[in-house]
Amino acid sequence: MRAKKLSVIMSLVWLAASVSNVSYADTLKAGVSKNTVKKQTYLQTHPKVKGASVGAAVGVGSGALTGLISGKGIMRGAAIGAGTGAGVGLIESSATMKKHPYVKNLAAGTTTGLGLGWAASKGHGTGKKTAETAAIGGALGLGATFLKKELGK
Repeated sequence: MRAKKLSVIMSLVWLAASVSNVSYADTLKAGVSKNTVKKQTYLQTHPKVKGASVGAAVGVGSGALTGLISGKGIMRGAAIGAGTGAGVGLIESSATMKKHPYVKNLAAGTTTGLGLGWAASKGHGTGKKTAETAAIGGALGLGATFLKKELGK
């Protein structure tokens, strides 16, 4: 149990360190500092990695909560949520998907519904329930995009 806690803490520390934006100042030999030059962090130059990391972080929390509420296991739900969140993060950060908002939100909603359904169900015959939650998630994503586009005019 202690190893699990340590790995979770180390993951959170890595995520916080990789998301932070650090600026560096070049210093002259006389001790006078030049203009500050902001260097891009790793996640700023790699948007897919950032999308997957942030998605996985959000997914861990929502999956763990789903596993806790459903009684199917917090760690199991967190693992499923991390994978689902990384997938949704990649969908959201995709340049192709940004051009097609209906498809993007349909895919993100379906993936989210699939992950939540999988984290909440366990055992024999869970495929139907998982598919139902995936379909509901896709419908919610598509409906939200439709309402946003049509009512936002």
